[in-house]
Amino acid sequence: MNEILTVIDLRLINKLAFLTLILSMLLDTGLSLTIQQLWQPFRNIRLILQSLLANFILVPLFVYLLLQVIPVSESFRIGFTIMAVAGGPPVLPKLAQLVNGNLAYAAGLMMLMICVTAFYMPFALSIALQNIQVNPWQILKPLVTLMLIPLAIGLLIRAKNEAIAATLQPWMRQISSVGLILGLSTSLIIQFSSLIEMVKTGTILIIIGFILVSFGFGYLLGGPEKDTQRTLAVGTAQRNIAAALLVAGTNFDDPAVVSVIVVTSLSLFVLIRLIAKQAFALAEVEQVEV
Repeated sequence: MNEILTVIDLRLINKLAFLTLILSMLLDTGLSLTIQQLWQPFRNIRLILQSLLANFILVPLFVYLLLQVIPVSESFRIGFTIMAVAGGPPVLPKLAQLVNGNLAYAAGLMMLMICVTAFYMPFALSIALQNIQVNPWQILKPLVTLMLIPLAIGLLIRAKNEAIAATLQPWMRQISSVGLILGLSTSLIIQFSSLIEMVKTGTILIIIGFILVSFGFGYLLGGPEKDTQRTLAVGTAQRNIAAALLVAGTNFDDPAVVSVIVVTSLSLFVLIRLIAKQAFALAEVEQVEV
């Protein structure tokens, strides 16, 4: 009985931790941006369209075809599909900074993709997961209320009072860090056996392949400039963990689905940082040569 209560408590803590992570991360994102930063990238409509093509057509299509030919568990299929259709990582400006990318483009693209994701995910999942009953409104509702509203609040505070925004930002980052650590720790305990199974069955290799292919899509469609190529490459490979966790946590009872998203997100973060390090080194070499 005590063991059952402990598992229930851990799952409650896990959900609250990730909810805290999502809200604080999106508030922090809004607090760090200005309206001018968000509109600047829209001067290049072709680049914006190519960015949307990479994130919302090519990546989901690649994952859909991949899962048709590679046998995986149902939990992995659902979790991986959710990740594939969740574009617009809230950490994109930070990733762009790591690869010496275009920060203005990163900020505007991130905001656009988060908004597109909120309305795109419900219908994309209802098509991709045909053998599972998916209610688009049940997916859309938490995405709007728990993702777009905190983002809008952060933007409004920044527009009205930059001093308050600057004061709140460090707090939001600390809270999101605590939420991430607590969420990952409880996920590791709850789903340790599932994580080991993913490694044993080789499904971790699918995640690595997904990262490399997504990175390639972004780089190839990132326009003629190196800084936008790097930005779109990391922005396409790193998916929107906030949106993915919201959808998984509110629409699927299987905790293994959340584990797939957590493991994929961790793998994305580690590998992209390694790729980013190499890209930054190449960027410095290019600058020296110029």
